[in-house]
Amino acid sequence: MAQKLFVGGLPFATSNEQLQALFAEVGEVTSATVVTDRDTGRSRGFGFVEMATPEAADEAINRLNGRDYEGRRLQVEKAKSSPAGSGGARGGMRAAGGRRW
Repeated sequence: MAQKLFVGGLPFATSNEQLQALFAEVGEVTSATVVTDRDTGRSRGFGFVEMATPEAADEAINRLNGRDYEGRRLQVEKAKSSPAGSGGARGGMRAAGGRRW
């Protein structure tokens, strides 16, 4: 079962491919995504990596958390799951054009 990790402290020039390559040094990576600003398209300095196994995820945390990467200190931890119903449009139905009771 794959394990998703939060990765903070990324240099703003880091690409998805570079993020994947960094974590591939530790174990099998199933996905790697640098989060970008939706208006500017620029990196927000963090991302998410999905490791193939929980063991690979634990090893990535042990080896990469606190590591200097291109002059920035990485923060690597298990990603927290979103509360049910979060995400999507802000403001509930109002954002979708409906009435808010």
